[in-house]
Amino acid sequence: MRRSGVHGRGVYATKAIPKGTRIIEYTGKRVLWESIPEDSEDRRTFFFGLQNGKDVIDPTIGGNEARWINHSCEPNCEAIEENSRIFIYALRDLRPGEELFYDYALEMDEPRSKELEKESECYCGSSNCRGTMLDPN
Repeated sequence: MRRSGVHGRGVYATKAIPKGTRIIEYTGKRVLWESIPEDSEDRRTFFFGLQNGKDVIDPTIGGNEARWINHSCEPNCEAIEENSRIFIYALRDLRPGEELFYDYALEMDEPRSKELEKESECYCGSSNCRGTMLDPN
């Protein structure tokens, strides 16, 4: 983990990582969505929602380096839920020193708006950047 040219801190490969490799688990305390304050001011922390729709992983409590993997609209990794755990996998072969990215595809309860897109602005700089970390669907 070190300073990222995209945003804040980033996570980098320390060695070559073959496509399909499970790189790291996204860890943190499991909490209920309903226990997260709606007025949370920390825009840098993203709670990872699980498929059951009730639980999230809060990386600020017991989280690891995976919490610093940045978003990109052209990711080189993907997050996959397996048995209520989140793992980051390589989408392609990664070179030593390469920054890891996955598409956050953020989902919001409120209707999509220009203001919400601005709050979730993307800085990935890829040629296919959609300008927001929100789910494209």
